[in-house]
Amino acid sequence: MTEAEEQAVAAIRAGDAEALRRLLDAEPGLATARPDGARTLLHVVADWPGNRPAGPEMARMLVAAGADVDARFVGAHRETALHWAAGNDDVPLLDALLDAGAAIDADGAVIAGGTPLSDAVAFGQHAAARRLVERGATPRPHEAAALGLVDLLVAEYEEYPPRPDDVDVAFWYACHGGSLDAAEYLLDRGADRDVLPPWERLTPLDAAERAAAGELVDWLRQHGAHRAAELG
Repeated sequence: MTEAEEQAVAAIRAGDAEALRRLLDAEPGLATARPDGARTLLHVVADWPGNRPAGPEMARMLVAAGADVDARFVGAHRETALHWAAGNDDVPLLDALLDAGAAIDADGAVIAGGTPLSDAVAFGQHAAARRLVERGATPRPHEAAALGLVDLLVAEYEEYPPRPDDVDVAFWYACHGGSLDAAEYLLDRGADRDVLPPWERLTPLDAAERAAAGELVDWLRQHGAHRAAELG
């Protein structure tokens, strides 16, 4: 990492937009740098925990200086800065990246290679997820279920009848997202109330309890759902 890159990373983490501006004015090529070989400076802006002071301003500054708004992380996944903003529930930065032309449905998420919406839904970042849908993101059925978008879910299933395991996954996500309406619809479609997904040993009831969705938890119990620990 060069001295200028190190200073740029420090400025971003401190939310010091003016310091970043001075660095970019002095060394315009800095906008396309990868300080650690994997992340761009836009990724640094979007990095955990997100919602950095002046984050949107710094993102706009970097793009204006030549940063590729859709640049990919280099490593175990191919996430863009928009994926990271979505995964951190950073709605202001998400809007700034989309306004700068970021691909809203870019693939490469750490979650099954999906879109920024995939990350937001999987990590329970509902403000970002709903904003992405408002901005035009295309939710898959399980993502629509997690967000309680039952009309979209019904329309999708009417056009493309789902397999039983697709219904089970959507049901699990509905409980993960705390959506009682979607869960009711999917149970009526034959969902397994105790499905255990391959990504973590949590039943829909476990997922609803984690989401602190009390009404949904009560409903699941009334319909005979179990925690994973109760299944043996």
